[in-house]
Amino acid sequence: MVFEYYIFDIEGDETMAVPFHRVKIAEGVSFTAVQDSKFKHNRLSVSMILPLEEGKLAERAIVPYILRQGTRKYPDVTKINERLSDLYGASLEASVEKFGAYQLLNIGMVGIDSRFAFEGEDMVRELASQLADILLDPYLENGAFSVKETELEKEYLKDTIEAEINDKRSYAIMRCKSAMCDGEKLALSKLGTIEEVEAITPQSAYKAYLELLDTAQIEFILCGSGDPETACEEFRSRFSGVERHPVAVDLEICRKLPTVKEKDITETMAGVTQGKLVLAFRSETTDDPAEQAAARMAIVMLGGTGTSLLHVNVREKLSLCYYCMARMDSVTGIMLIDSGVEAENCDKTKAACLEQLQKLQNNDFEDKLLSETKLFMKTAFSATSDSLGALETWYLTKILCDSMETPMDTLAYCQAVTREEVVAAAQKLKLDTVYRLIPEKEAE
Repeated sequence: MVFEYYIFDIEGDETMAVPFHRVKIAEGVSFTAVQDSKFKHNRLSVSMILPLEEGKLAERAIVPYILRQGTRKYPDVTKINERLSDLYGASLEASVEKFGAYQLLNIGMVGIDSRFAFEGEDMVRELASQLADILLDPYLENGAFSVKETELEKEYLKDTIEAEINDKRSYAIMRCKSAMCDGEKLALSKLGTIEEVEAITPQSAYKAYLELLDTAQIEFILCGSGDPETACEEFRSRFSGVERHPVAVDLEICRKLPTVKEKDITETMAGVTQGKLVLAFRSETTDDPAEQAAARMAIVMLGGTGTSLLHVNVREKLSLCYYCMARMDSVTGIMLIDSGVEAENCDKTKAACLEQLQKLQNNDFEDKLLSETKLFMKTAFSATSDSLGALETWYLTKILCDSMETPMDTLAYCQAVTREEVVAAAQKLKLDTVYRLIPEKEAE
């Protein structure tokens, strides 16, 4: 099936056409291409998506990092880098993300378009072939992953987990969401625990890899100016005849709204110099794009810009915190306000934040705030269309949400949002969890 979307600016004049292609190439495997001739490079990636599953997170998380280290044809990182150099300095990266109650494992490559290849090489085909080898033909030793590469990537994963703990802002957010979603899949970490990482063996990681190939939803995405046909055919041929048993992505498991029971948690930690306060709210989710845009606008007006209510009033006028921001996960309906505060100002900051939210809920804000936020959104969404990585993230998110809105489609909805719609969206937010991280000495 092929879709084609046309992007319009907010005045309604057609500015450019961006073809969007999406086809199924195997059971649970799809290929998507977003073409835009302004790009001189192409980004080609594969994402494997499975539900968060306790006890398997670390073994799955290590897989993309091991895969990037070598293939049967290019068996170590030196050979891989030589190959990337031959591809005019192409880049290769791996990542692990969390999407609602799902773990998302990604391997991506970026390379120049064929127009700029000295010998006229089909660079999309070259990238696709290399990515297919990385995914489907990894370097193995004795029927499992390399001991050396497994140990190296275990250290990388442990360092990444420890870095999240050492970054007290991200740690506070993680701890708040974990407490808020206790008993739900949403509470699980995308990387697992350090203890789980330490238990990984080359054999267990390879077993997890085989399970991913069999059961994960697999999404190939090409963003850029290149011809998608060669990439699509490369992936189709590599999956030809492969029997798979994919697990469907069902976002309803992320959208069930538990009964809100307000929790108030204070944690002390040695070495903390700046306290952290996180307020977590739940809200209903919706598939209606107009209601989604209203919720997006409400959160940005509350705490997403330098002119937002939280920034202007809580940080600037009251000087209660070092930063104060609001963000929302549209998949789960979870909204967070997080701030850096002195421990003695936690309760004052909480009260001030709730007061600003109430202003939004009571329609007590100036028209200027709404108009300034619309201008901010125009700039933000235009920037999305200028980045290959941002485009990939956008369309992968939309694919998983079964929605094919372009960034400009969503911008148009945001530009049409009214005061009343912002108020209605804000009124759906219900405080669920209050989390404080304060220096250990303050608790004495």
